[in-house]
Amino acid sequence: MAATETLSRPAGRIDFDRFPRVALCHQPTPIEAMPRLSAHLGGPDLFIKRDDCTGLATGGNKTRKLEFLVGEAIAAKADMLVTQGAVQSNHVRQTAAAAAKVGMKCHVLLERRVPDRAEAYEATGNVLLDDIFGATREFRPAGLDMNAEAEAVTEKLCSEGHRPYFIPGGGSNPTGALGYANCAQEIMDQSAASGQKFDWLVMGTGSTGTQAGLVAGFHAIGHDLPVMGVSVRQPRERQMNAVHGLTNRTLEKLGAGELPLSKILVDDGYVGEGYGMPADSTLEAIHLTAQQEGVLLDPVYSAKGMAGMIGMIRQGFFKPTDKVLFLHTGGATALFAYQDQILNSRS
Repeated sequence: MAATETLSRPAGRIDFDRFPRVALCHQPTPIEAMPRLSAHLGGPDLFIKRDDCTGLATGGNKTRKLEFLVGEAIAAKADMLVTQGAVQSNHVRQTAAAAAKVGMKCHVLLERRVPDRAEAYEATGNVLLDDIFGATREFRPAGLDMNAEAEAVTEKLCSEGHRPYFIPGGGSNPTGALGYANCAQEIMDQSAASGQKFDWLVMGTGSTGTQAGLVAGFHAIGHDLPVMGVSVRQPRERQMNAVHGLTNRTLEKLGAGELPLSKILVDDGYVGEGYGMPADSTLEAIHLTAQQEGVLLDPVYSAKGMAGMIGMIRQGFFKPTDKVLFLHTGGATALFAYQDQILNSRS
C-alpha cells in the first residue's frame, strides 16, 4: 500500500483495555490557560497540557508510555527493564522509577551525546535520580546505535539468567506510543467537557513516540487536530519520516488505517547546535515561561518546543483567533545540570 494512501478509519473511542497496562500515571493531567504569556507575546490564546504533572519521578511524558511498556513487561514475566538514553535522559529517570514501583531491577545505558559538559553533568539532575531509584548503568560514547547497544546488553543479561525486557530510547515504539494515543483521547474528552476547542497542538519532538502517538490517536478517533512537532535534534525531513513511520505502525497496532506523510508537521528551526545544547531561543523560553506563568521547562525538550511556539507567534504563523495548546513533556530536573548556562543567560 502506498504511504500516501489513507484508509477508512473508525470514529469515536479507542479500546485501550485490550492492551497490557499498569497504572503509573496521574491522569487526566490538567489543561491550563497561559493568559500572561499570551498577552506578553500579543498572540493567540495559549494553553498548556501539564504532562509534567504525571506524577512518577517528578512527572513527564514517558510515564504514559511506560504504563503500556511495563504492562507488556509484566505480561512477559520480566524481572528487569533495560533501556538507553542520553546522560540527562528524562526517559531513563522515569523508567528507573517505574521499575522500582513494580519491583523490577533496571539497567540503563547512557550516551555521552552532549559535548563539552562539566564533570558534574554526569552526577546531577536526572542522573542523581537514576541513582536514587536504584538503577545500574553503563556509559557509551556519542554516535553509536544506542538501541543496538542496549539490545546486546539485554541479550547478555538474559544469558546470565535474568529476564530482561528491552525498552527502546524514549519508549518510542508502537507499544509506548499507545500512551499518547490515549492522551489524544484524553485531550478530546477535556475539550468536550470544557467546551474549549483547540486549533493547534505544539510540542517538542525527539525520539518520535509522543508526536506519533498523538497523531495516531487523533486520526483513530476521527479528530483532525494538527500537531506541530518542534524538532529538538534532527532535520525536518528526517524527523517527519521517523514520526510518520511510527505513526503508521501505531495505527496498525490500533487496527486503524494509515495516514499520509503530509499529516506530519515538523519545524526544525529551533534545534540550535544540537541535541541537549540550548540555543538562545531555548534559554529565552525557559526564563519567559517561568516569569510569565510560573512554569518550569527543561533545556532539552520542552523549552525548545516552547521556543518554537514563541517563534511561530512572532512570525504570524497562527491566526489571532486561534487557540493553541502546548504539550509540556516535563524534565525540569535537568535544569540543574545546565545551571551555569541558564544563570548566565538572564537578562
